[in-house]
Amino acid sequence: MDNKKGNTDMTFEELELLPELKRAVEAMGFSEPTDIQAQAIPLLRSGADVIGRSQTGTGKTMAFAIPAVEMIDRTEETPTVQVLILCPTRELAQQGGEEIKKLTRFMLNIWPAEVYGGAPMEKQFARLRRCNLVIGTPGRVMDHMRRGTLSLERVKLVVLDEADEMLSMGFREDIETILKDVPEAHQTVLFSATMPDAILELTDRFMRDAQLVEINAEQVTLDQIVQRFMEVPMGRKLDALNLLLRAAEPTRCMIFCNTKLMVDEVSAYLNRNGFACEGIHGDMNQSQRTRVMEGFKAARIPVLVATDVAARGIDVNDVDYVINYDIPQNHEIYVHRIGRTGRAGKAGNAITIASGRRQFFYMKDIARTVKSDIEPMPIPTVADIRKRQEQKGLDRLREALGEDIPMPFQVMVGRLMAEGYEPAMIASAAVRLLLARDDSGLQDIEQDRKAGGAGAFRRMQLTAGRKQGVAPNHVVSCVAGRANIPGGLIGRIEVYDDRTVVGIPAEKAEVILKAMQGATLCGVPVTAMLLPDRPAPDARARREAAFRTERRPAPRGKVRLSDAAKARLLDTGDLSRFELDNDRRHARSERPPRRGNHHTDVLRRREDPRDARRHAPKKNDRAPRKRH
Repeated sequence: MDNKKGNTDMTFEELELLPELKRAVEAMGFSEPTDIQAQAIPLLRSGADVIGRSQTGTGKTMAFAIPAVEMIDRTEETPTVQVLILCPTRELAQQGGEEIKKLTRFMLNIWPAEVYGGAPMEKQFARLRRCNLVIGTPGRVMDHMRRGTLSLERVKLVVLDEADEMLSMGFREDIETILKDVPEAHQTVLFSATMPDAILELTDRFMRDAQLVEINAEQVTLDQIVQRFMEVPMGRKLDALNLLLRAAEPTRCMIFCNTKLMVDEVSAYLNRNGFACEGIHGDMNQSQRTRVMEGFKAARIPVLVATDVAARGIDVNDVDYVINYDIPQNHEIYVHRIGRTGRAGKAGNAITIASGRRQFFYMKDIARTVKSDIEPMPIPTVADIRKRQEQKGLDRLREALGEDIPMPFQVMVGRLMAEGYEPAMIASAAVRLLLARDDSGLQDIEQDRKAGGAGAFRRMQLTAGRKQGVAPNHVVSCVAGRANIPGGLIGRIEVYDDRTVVGIPAEKAEVILKAMQGATLCGVPVTAMLLPDRPAPDARARREAAFRTERRPAPRGKVRLSDAAKARLLDTGDLSRFELDNDRRHARSERPPRRGNHHTDVLRRREDPRDARRHAPKKNDRAPRKRH
């Protein structure tokens, strides 16, 4: 496998595009190719198998779309499928189809067809009857192959886009089946952000002398991005996210979570707090995902919460903020996430919310791996947010005062002054109507994460436990988030099968109990109640406990002796200390024989027949007799 690395300064003129393609590229606003395009397009034209490793936002769709369109034979009377492009998600298939349509808008006899789940099969049947380029998901492509509506006998080029995601989603067997069905003399192109072992196995089986094109991911995606992380107390991530969004006021923002459940929880919280927000993940149906994506692209939805897989199909160039609500699982996912911002030469912002020492040091590891400075930032305060909003309001007023004020507004002010109102009061009322925001629910987050000391605690019971998947970290997040208290104030947590008992500060017990009404824990509605205090042990119980503690059993096994004790034991000059005096010897002689001596037991059994029955071995099939 040959490796081609480095940056290449090249223009589209040097790539010698077809006139129709050149016109379309100029209409799309591109003047020069990206690094992946400049290196991959000549290799694909040569017919070599190519492996492209690059991150999101590097223009890899155009890198394989231009050569794919150029190799299609447009003189066929009946079009046959000559190019097959596989994508992991419906969104990526739609996105790729849109890019190819833009690229071929001035070309004749190019018939692309998009096939993916969640869309009517009848429309796909009609498109497949007359197409020469197919882009779709592996599952739906397999469906059409089994139905006989898609033939791969004339395929010249197979492109695997986001191959690592397809393998992680369980499409490996489908991909192998599809690759076995295409002609042996075909060209295979694979694009992947990472290179796991499964990718390498796939390349060994289905690619010949593949050429590797690797782009410096850090340079491509991180140069224009300001990276920071915000350390917050345990259980206060949602509150910190609320303050962050109010302070930043992003035009378009993407928030990443690791699980679908967390996407739903974060989006619901933001909607309750006045943000226009939507979530997107794999459990949503096609119509819901399409509606959310179109709303985000059209800026009707400024805040989008998504999982990593669902976000693969979102291609928006003017995302100004990317927020990692959950820590990414590795540095490659981190680079993939923040690559959504800082595109098209614009500056971007990437902020990661870290909670706890483990996440703090994990972010340090990511910074070293990606060779980037990820600076810490303080949690925005309510005072800072209000000050920034006031300054923004003053700027808007100054801008309005510099323009001509329409006559109807001047007449309204004149009427109010005629009624006796002062001009300053009129202006203050107008500013309040214009700029007033309800931020009474905002609270500052204390950075001190020390525990609440040795103060008194009350026990609160929640009606969800181990069977519902509850863990201590879920309890801390739920209680601290709803009660607006630092996670360090929460005491001992005991998770049972169907309930959880958590220690809360006694002075805030009633407030926390009220805040927990209507709460959900791991997606399960819970009821909270305070348990009665455990009675303190009386003095006698404490003395007995102390006595039991003092009388410890003798240690078994090896006993460590001091050097003086060893010397005394080994001294054979004076053995008198081991001899018994006459009184002790007489006392031992008069001591009754220990039970268990054979001769004594025989005599006792002869004297008393009941003892003989008692000591006789019992049979397993006979119940023991009751003694009266």
